[in-house]
Amino acid sequence: MTRSTPRTALVTGAARGIGAAVARRLAADGLSVALVDLDEASCDSVVKEIHDAGGRALGCGVDVADESAVHAAIERIDSELGEPTVLVNNAGILRDNLLFKMSVEDWDAVMNVHLRGSFLMTRAVQEYMTTAGWGRIVNLSSTSALGNRGQANYAAAKAGIQGFTKTLAIELGKFGITANAIAPGFIETEMTMATAERVGVTFDDFKSAVTKQIPVGRGGLPDDIAHAVSFFVSEDAGYVSGQVLYVAGGPAA
Repeated sequence: MTRSTPRTALVTGAARGIGAAVARRLAADGLSVALVDLDEASCDSVVKEIHDAGGRALGCGVDVADESAVHAAIERIDSELGEPTVLVNNAGILRDNLLFKMSVEDWDAVMNVHLRGSFLMTRAVQEYMTTAGWGRIVNLSSTSALGNRGQANYAAAKAGIQGFTKTLAIELGKFGITANAIAPGFIETEMTMATAERVGVTFDDFKSAVTKQIPVGRGGLPDDIAHAVSFFVSEDAGYVSGQVLYVAGGPAA
């Protein structure tokens, strides 16, 4: 495969935040990009940005935890953009609470989006990758995988993503497919704003307290994660697989 080979990427949770930044970056890198989110209309503004910049993009409304919806979306993406050989599993939700207050529904909701969704998407797309003899899978984990108060569900899901990623690298490597994970630290998104609200402080105060602990002295931005994704999906990163990259402004553990 050469650098000029056309590629189609699929990014889940792409309507905003990290997913939107990743979609923009991959489009700028020359890939066609399918933006997957629960509400297709929520992807419209990012799709328009990519089109206006001369790229190719498609918005798809999909519940990543719904097996039939995932298969229908993959078939549509194949038909309208091309065979997806790059997958970024970014879709995620928060249902934070201390363990004794956490409901079974909140546990299941987080597991379904993060783990079941990543499994279903990857299983559906790997067929295109194995046929092509080339593929890139990037899964979004988190520093919370190391443990975080009030996030038993989220931490467990993100730790699971890392084990899932390493297993994919072992199973799929012989087909020219790499699988890597990115574990962001504090990134300024709507999700971290929601965390600030949950703990009862303003986002500015929350950000100030967090960044004091970050060696580089600032919070992360969605573009910081997009840059790391861009490396992992590049043609030249074919010898990097099964890795977890902590993008956190310093050591994560």
